[in-house]
Amino acid sequence: GQLVEAGGGLVQPGGSLRLSCAASGFTVSSYGVTWYRQAPGKERELVSGITRSGGSTYYTDSVKGRFTSSRDHAKNTVYLEMNSLKPEDTAVYYCKVPRLGYWGQGTQVTVST
Repeated sequence: GQLVEAGGGLVQPGGSLRLSCAASGFTVSSYGVTWYRQAPGKERELVSGITRSGGSTYYTDSVKGRFTSSRDHAKNTVYLEMNSLKPEDTAVYYCKVPRLGYWGQGTQVTVST
């Protein structure tokens, strides 16, 4: 199985991005998925999580009200919608399926003027 991320980029403060995490070789809807990020010189931190059904989500305090996790079972893909982005959100973002130990390759998000 494999996770492929997309959607990162350079955005101005206050802007939005939607990250995608597409699964191949397995059905991601059978598993919970988490999103992490790692900024330069910092440890990787848990940002968000979503259950198999999508009925329950988790967000770290710094992104609550701005980030939204969702999933599209038909596309075998999980998303992280990021709004009102701040410079401190700059990091490489990774998706992970904890039960399988699968990580995406990471996608760079840079929030800057």
